[in-house]
Amino acid sequence: SSGINAEWPLRPGDEAVRQQLVDDHFLFVSGDPNLKAAGMERDWPEGRGIFHNTDKTFLVWVNEEDQLRIISMEKGGDVKGVFARLARGIQTVGDSVHAECGKGFMLDEKYGYVHSCPTNLGTGMRASVHIDLPGWTKEGVDKLKARCEVLALQPRGTRGESGGQTGHTYDISKKHRLGYS
Repeated sequence: SSGINAEWPLRPGDEAVRQQLVDDHFLFVSGDPNLKAAGMERDWPEGRGIFHNTDKTFLVWVNEEDQLRIISMEKGGDVKGVFARLARGIQTVGDSVHAECGKGFMLDEKYGYVHSCPTNLGTGMRASVHIDLPGWTKEGVDKLKARCEVLALQPRGTRGESGGQTGHTYDISKKHRLGYS
């Protein structure tokens, strides 16, 4: 769907909206000690926002963990369609930014795309899947991490890098990003 909705800005009274965005995995969980240490929650929620299409399959976060995070996602297995939507969205956002201020995304020849979330430094992209792994939950997170290490993958909880694992659903992504542009 091409309609654009905005949850901008989130105000202290918008707790139900904020919680729904967290539950939908569209917004990080406030109170993360790593984000606080990096000074990234000092003005929460002012100066931040999220824009998404009606179907919530394409989202743009502004000033969340990164200055700009562009997301394409959907349930099911249409990886090609998700990636094609992402590529169109990145191009559209980049063109819009360039038209507005004449600047592009920050790209360092050595380190790749530069942004504030160090775990994404390099490619500027973290592709992941949310997948139910009840057998690995039973075996334990340490065994899952060891298996993922062999495959150069990284398991996370569905609430983000520091948000913890909930149930038996994991966010699995490639492990290496720095310098892999």
